[in-house]
Amino acid sequence: MSPAPALLVIAHGSRDPRHAATVHALTRRARELRPGLRVETAFLEFDTPSVGQAMSSLYLSGVREVVALPLLLTRAFHAKSDVPAALAESAARLPGLSVRVADVLGPSPLLVSALERRLAAAGLAPADRAGTAVVLASAGSTDPEAIAVIAGIAREWRRTGWGAVRPAFASAALPRTQDAVRALRGEGFARVAVAPYVIAPGRLPDRIAAGAEAAGADVVAGVLGDAPELARLLLHRYDAAAPAPSARRALTA
Repeated sequence: MSPAPALLVIAHGSRDPRHAATVHALTRRARELRPGLRVETAFLEFDTPSVGQAMSSLYLSGVREVVALPLLLTRAFHAKSDVPAALAESAARLPGLSVRVADVLGPSPLLVSALERRLAAAGLAPADRAGTAVVLASAGSTDPEAIAVIAGIAREWRRTGWGAVRPAFASAALPRTQDAVRALRGEGFARVAVAPYVIAPGRLPDRIAAGAEAAGADVVAGVLGDAPELARLLLHRYDAAAPAPSARRALTA
């Protein structure tokens, strides 16, 4: 049987060095969970290796099957345009390379579990849930599908017992984090928490934190980062996209 396909995690990239450090920490955790699986990282911009560089490196090492996983929380512009374009360019110049694209990470119950992990780490106790309003703060997008997904996550999360859960955005859409915090305070919630729905630190997560502080949020959670739930989710998406072992046996028979 041929080896399992390699997993190539494709992150956006950032000028902020904390971004790449966090992505690498997450992929290391995925490797630890699945010994023997080759897990590599690439970036769409700012950081290296690029998608093309990472694909070439895999190819030169003998890899002929890759599962490319966009490290994105919604299917917005990067998932619909940038990632497919970068992968198509690589596939066109690397003969015999098979590339399957995994789904983006969100929505998923594992992401909600990671959000709750970060809120707990920031100081919220289970008994605080009913009396706490949460701002689900994402980076933002001009894509209506992505905005609808964030709103849907907020609605579903509210049903787990929080006093309220409202979406907010650091860019491209409204409301901003600080406006959502103030609105919830105006509705009478004495405790308002902000849960960033972003994976790694950077300019927009910093904007979320600044808005939360400016509006007087009581609790501000950290980014999702290398939460174990995210590492497990990477592998779930990989498994869903990778060909079954029986299919790999057939290809090599």
